Amino acid sequence: MNITDKNIDGGKAFDWGKTSADYARFRDIYPQEFYGKILNRNLCMNGQSVLDVGTGTGVIPRNMYKYGASWTGTDISKEQIEMAEILSKDMGIKYYTAATEEIDFPDNSFDVITACQCFWYFDHERVMPNFYRMLKPGGSILVLYMAWLPFEDKIANASENLVLKYSPNWSGAGETLHPIDIPECCLRKFELVYHEEYRLNVHFTAESWNGRMKACRGVGASLSAEEISAWEREHIKLLSEISPEEFNILHYAAIAELRKHSI
Repeated sequence: MNITDKNIDGGKAFDWGKTSADYARFRDIYPQEFYGKILNRNLCMNGQSVLDVGTGTGVIPRNMYKYGASWTGTDISKEQIEMAEILSKDMGIKYYTAATEEIDFPDNSFDVITACQCFWYFDHERVMPNFYRMLKPGGSILVLYMAWLPFEDKIANASENLVLKYSPNWSGAGETLHPIDIPECCLRKFELVYHEEYRLNVHFTAESWNGRMKACRGVGASLSAEEISAWEREHIKLLSEISPEEFNILHYAAIAELRKHSI
């Protein structure tokens, strides 16, 4: 499903379904430290009911399933949901294809709603009242994010510049460590009770880093097949010149917890 937003990539259309196979293979990369930050908030564990919006291939539910929460995942892309169901076989995770603005679970259904790498895609004026309704009293929205740091990591910088060669309006470039931006409308019914930002290294091989970059919005989700092939040829050549076979890429991760007001 093509998505267009004037505030993202200059309005260029993108479709995560185009890159679901690469997404499933190469974007399940969050280190244990990332999940540990969630558990430290006593969230997504021990019988809690959790809704993961923008779930993609189910990376968050699949990796946190072992901590005892009951998970539901939704995504606008049917291809992403199909891949999530394959990868989550026998886990008991429920998945639904739906835009976040159209989700309609009963009142007080969830203890936690998670949104990883997707919060900025939503129409917050529409979704936040719905999130409030679906959360139990005292429930939380957990916004999660991780990105490479191109100004601090030379391999990430070179790869990012190659993406910009093919997608010059890609707005995923130029990340620096900063708190997650929480729109003002989100604070009408929720309180920002916690946020944290931290650096971390993520290990890759040349193959897995190429796959991670190929599965980004500026390449696999938006370019034509011919453009993707041309980009990949250049990227593999670039990595052979600037990187060893295995390496770490410096990232930062961020977490923000919004707690439902009692009134």
